[in-house]
Amino acid sequence: MGRSIGAVVAIAASLLLAAPGPAGAAGAADPLSVTVTVDGQSIADRTVAVEPSRPLALVITAVNGGDVDRQVRSVRFSGTALALTFFAYDITAQYTVPAHSSVTRTLVLDVADLDGQAVGLLPASVQLVDRDREVIGGVATVTDVRGSVWSVYGAFGIGALVLTVVAWASALLALARQRLSVNRWRRALRFGPAGIGTGLVAVVSLSVLRVVAPEPFVELPVVLGAGLAALLLGYLTPHPAGAPADDADYHGDLTVGLTTGVLDPATGPTEAMTTRRMDG
Repeated sequence: MGRSIGAVVAIAASLLLAAPGPAGAAGAADPLSVTVTVDGQSIADRTVAVEPSRPLALVITAVNGGDVDRQVRSVRFSGTALALTFFAYDITAQYTVPAHSSVTRTLVLDVADLDGQAVGLLPASVQLVDRDREVIGGVATVTDVRGSVWSVYGAFGIGALVLTVVAWASALLALARQRLSVNRWRRALRFGPAGIGTGLVAVVSLSVLRVVAPEPFVELPVVLGAGLAALLLGYLTPHPAGAPADDADYHGDLTVGLTTGVLDPATGPTEAMTTRRMDG
């Protein structure tokens, strides 16, 4: 009887989960296909120059290929690097994209304050956000921000450079003064932060110099590669002079000296030196 009830409950639960309802109807609402143009050219797969001194006009076309009307609440224009957002603009633009239709809107952004937020190449995106603040469509691009080197992004790079120099100076000074740990792994960890800082500085520098944007497929190999190289360098540093060697690194011979004494009432105490060699 108990097994029959359990089977009935399991079947009922599976039917409830499989039954179409509001969630199933919402699943029919496919993401919008979004196209954004600046100066008549699509921003997808190309670099868009952004001048803080002049407004940025975005022509956004949203195509709804689903069976449900989609409500757009706002448009978000943001730029990120190293998993950090360095600028973001949210523009209220409430409109409806009917099912199997397309809607085009033109938004003009005042990006004057971008001069103090970013500089150089930055990955960016234009996203459509609904009333639930969920992204329902968007397009990715790369922006060439003509901002100041003293912007937030530039200051981040300068700060990373200063900390990296301090980390390298500290590690190399400890190496020169023979004050590193006798443990190889601890010596490696002493150099690790300097390597990671070097990778961060390299990523930001390449971005500010407009060589390559800090995309994830660029920044991760550079930062991790520099960090691993520094760890290897620290691991291979010479053993500090005058410090006891690690037990695992010792392969020499061990010589033990013993002094024995014999007490003779007639002649007095005598001493003999015995040396015994023990192979390590």
